[in-house]
Amino acid sequence: MKRGAVLAAWTIVYLVACSAFGIAGAEGGEPSLQLETKIPLGHVSGRIDHLAVDLTHRRLFVAELGNGSVGVIDLNSSKGVHRLKGFREPQGVGYVARTDTLYVASAGDGSVRVFHGPALDEQQGIELGDDADNIRVAADETQVVVGYGSGGLAMMDAESRRKLADIALPAHPESFRLEDGGSRIFVNLPDAHAVAVVDRTTERIVAKWPTGALGGNFPMILDRQRQRVLVVFRQPATLAAFWMQDGSMVASVETCGDSDDVFLDEKRDRAYVSCGAGVLDVFETGEAGYRRIDRIATVPGARTSLFVPELDRLFLAVRAGTGEPPAIWIYRPTP
Repeated sequence: MKRGAVLAAWTIVYLVACSAFGIAGAEGGEPSLQLETKIPLGHVSGRIDHLAVDLTHRRLFVAELGNGSVGVIDLNSSKGVHRLKGFREPQGVGYVARTDTLYVASAGDGSVRVFHGPALDEQQGIELGDDADNIRVAADETQVVVGYGSGGLAMMDAESRRKLADIALPAHPESFRLEDGGSRIFVNLPDAHAVAVVDRTTERIVAKWPTGALGGNFPMILDRQRQRVLVVFRQPATLAAFWMQDGSMVASVETCGDSDDVFLDEKRDRAYVSCGAGVLDVFETGEAGYRRIDRIATVPGARTSLFVPELDRLFLAVRAGTGEPPAIWIYRPTP
């Protein structure tokens, strides 16, 4: 289906969602996410992909995929202050605070470009060859991991900025997450209808969990407290929880369509799912399962987001062509 038709279809879904759910709050009261401000991105065309944050300098990095650029936003002034250009479909962005370094992965040429310091001076990057996508930074900030190609994870040393190893996968990786305090990486493989578990010490796949009839597993987050892997599927639109130890599904619930990001708010025991259908779904998390407590209307196509616990804010990327100017919408969780 052509992009225009896809957007039109999601517009219909969005209008139905607004009609059915409006912007009603959790349990019919105050919305669980309050729209606080909108930061204009300026002349940015096309799709917007993932986001990353620099807490030290209070900067937000925005992968402006359709525009071939990365926007740099000053969160103190709520303004765009810089734009890095010349990318071919930038998708993933990752920031290493310890070395003050930004990594940008691009699908169009398979490159990972590297920028250092307050001025974001470009350094030597690496060429992965094909469809460089999501980026994750290890909790101790010693490694940067990039998903790419028809099936691979590139392991990079955060100090030397050199590739250390490649881990082969049976399909292209979408969202993946690194285990804190352990060596496992959990990887969404939608084309293989599976979640892979990789050991980054041995550089091997140690388990593969089939997802059965559930497909389009793009977003993922780890619920460390409950030892669960939360995965959001697009076909059908479902939030599912898998037990970290053996991959058994322990809970599932319907969610919004065309999802691309999911995050946990551990302070409030909530999960946030951002969807291109034009909504944010909010779930109450617990040992027994997951219950949707709110559906916040946004705009069609706004499917990428970033929740930053240190700032207690959810950032939502709104692209051009949605009836709204391209911008980052900032939500404050309540209470």
